[in-house]
Amino acid sequence: MTYAIELRQVTKYYGTFTAVDRLQLEIPSGELFAFLGPNGAGKTTTIKMIAGLLLASSGSVHVCGHCMGRDGRAAKAQLAYVPDEPFLYDKLTGREFLQFVAQMYGLDRKAQKTHMDTWVDRLEMAPFLDQLCESYSHGMKQRTALAAALLHEPKVLVIDEPMVGLDPKTVRTVKDLMKEMTAAGQTVFMSTHTLEVAEAVADRIGIIHHGQLVAIGTLDELREQATRSSSLEDIFLTLTADERDTSAETIPT
Repeated sequence: MTYAIELRQVTKYYGTFTAVDRLQLEIPSGELFAFLGPNGAGKTTTIKMIAGLLLASSGSVHVCGHCMGRDGRAAKAQLAYVPDEPFLYDKLTGREFLQFVAQMYGLDRKAQKTHMDTWVDRLEMAPFLDQLCESYSHGMKQRTALAAALLHEPKVLVIDEPMVGLDPKTVRTVKDLMKEMTAAGQTVFMSTHTLEVAEAVADRIGIIHHGQLVAIGTLDELREQATRSSSLEDIFLTLTADERDTSAETIPT
């Protein structure tokens, strides 16, 4: 079986520090997968390896059957990545930025216009589309980066903290959009600290802690692993609790 995203015993070292430790993960097409973990757990490193921005120290990362690194160009052609801090060119307008990205993907003029019109309308970008990106709020940048990522109709969307800086209406739009993508057979890999979002939209949830995948499954399956916990917040805190954190609470002050 060819998975949309497959990590095979992936490890990443920074010097002597192990950021990701023998991570094994398979995500099929059409799944909305939420990736959770405390700060420093290895989420961002994992995301950057999936997106091809970092190479694994050992193991392999595959996107739609293509090995990132050995066949990285083919893998990246199937993928779109939206970081938590979206990068735009300040001296371009939003329209110019989208046109630039569309040309980089090799879209012809007709496809450029069709796809741009779709996402500009869907993400309500018209009021600021012709302003310089340097004037954008974080939410405007986030919408522009998301529109740019979707121009070439990727099979896999990797998105880090998708709801940060967005107003409630746009949050709802993005939730609906991700559900529509997976219903159409595309795959969404979402990293978030917003547990309510993961609980509301994810088909499966993976929790990483100290570089290792400590739990994976549907919300009901995670409830069984955590025992007596009903909310995703309870499950998350249970599965990422450290013994050292518990012992620290007993130290007299």
